[in-house]
Amino acid sequence: MSLSELRTKDVVNTRDGRLLGKVMDIEFCLSNGQVEAIVVPGETNFLLTLRGEKCGIVIPWDRIIKFGDDVILVDVDVNCL
Repeated sequence: MSLSELRTKDVVNTRDGRLLGKVMDIEFCLSNGQVEAIVVPGETNFLLTLRGEKCGIVIPWDRIIKFGDDVILVDVDVNCL
């Protein structure tokens, strides 16, 4: 699966059924090349928007439950991230 394919999928948290958004980035380990996490849009505020900064919620790879055709199911406590 490519990053462009990941970016088209909605990320849904199975804990509360909340739509977290679409994948906006991935994190990987430089030493072994393995993907460590996906990043979805986080809460933003007016000041960050003015400065052009983006906030993201980092979801560790081991918290991903399933990749579906158009959705990625994750199990995260968003309040603890």
